[in-house]
Amino acid sequence: MPAMMKAAIFVEPGRIEIDDKPIPEIGPNDALMRVTTTTICGTDVHILKGEYPVERGLTIGHEPVGVIEKLGANVKGYREGQRVIAGAICPSFTSYACQDGCSAQDGGHHGHGYKPMGGWRFGNTIDGCQAEYLLVPDAEANLSPVPDGLSDEQVLMCPDIMSTGFAGAESAAIKIGDTVAVFAQGPIGLCATAGARLRGAGLIIAVDGVDERLAMAKQMGADVILDFRKVDVVEEILRLTGGRGVDAAIEALGLQQTFASALRVLKPGGTLSSLGVYSEDLTIPLGAFCAGLGDHKIVTSLCPGGKERMRRLMSIIAAGRLDLGPMVTHRYALENIVDAYELFSHQRDGVLKVAIQTG
Repeated sequence: MPAMMKAAIFVEPGRIEIDDKPIPEIGPNDALMRVTTTTICGTDVHILKGEYPVERGLTIGHEPVGVIEKLGANVKGYREGQRVIAGAICPSFTSYACQDGCSAQDGGHHGHGYKPMGGWRFGNTIDGCQAEYLLVPDAEANLSPVPDGLSDEQVLMCPDIMSTGFAGAESAAIKIGDTVAVFAQGPIGLCATAGARLRGAGLIIAVDGVDERLAMAKQMGADVILDFRKVDVVEEILRLTGGRGVDAAIEALGLQQTFASALRVLKPGGTLSSLGVYSEDLTIPLGAFCAGLGDHKIVTSLCPGGKERMRRLMSIIAAGRLDLGPMVTHRYALENIVDAYELFSHQRDGVLKVAIQTG
């Protein structure tokens, strides 16, 4: 095995570049994955722009598909050469937070065991997967074998956006027959739309302002698509629901405007499920909040990780209940990832997700 690898590293705000880094040395509880396919997430763009701080020189990326190159001595139940994915959230599953059911907020083995977003390690607190090789910590808890017959691109959404979008639908506690509005139909919003359909929503309303995304929302299960460039979305949703409002509103963008609109269309007693990554303080509109007396629930989610979560998501794909392959609209080699970032960050050419191929 060579000693060095290519990796996409954060240099400074506005610059992520390909450079050479040493291939990671693994410990007894780790695994070394040879990455075959990965992708770029909206959170990576926040890092690129300097809106989310990470250390300079960090390898970016948290959505790995690949092959086990090497296993630590303590890792059981896997074999070298096996195709696997690992979740974007890779908790230790040993902390107080994990054992309290908050594995995404894993603070490790010290203190009280909680850390906001602590389970998100790849491309945040340790080197990520936009590289030829990836160290997977606590590998026995976080590696999930890819079912035979599924391609890299079919499972590429599982580590993050499928898990995140589904978490938005799960946190909203959608029941059979509910009316659901999903604000923003980027990759996560599209997965939230698909999750709402799988949970049995009776009417799914998808909101966006990009024609390609609205068309994809119909494929993912939306019954009604609303273009905010053409209609007053709040008025139209209230009209569609006879003034009642929706049972659940999912916010999948991270902007004040979409958050406020989601709250304005929510029925008394409804749930606002927030998935967006916000870059500034939010203001809650008083009227929509019913002065704090509307029995509303506002919940946030960081996608669950771990091998069982990944297994469940891949089982949905293997059963043919959902096909996320069409969301891959562009493909780049790892050495051209800077061009992929330029395309994705500017949302050009109808881009939804970019497959970064390292092989």
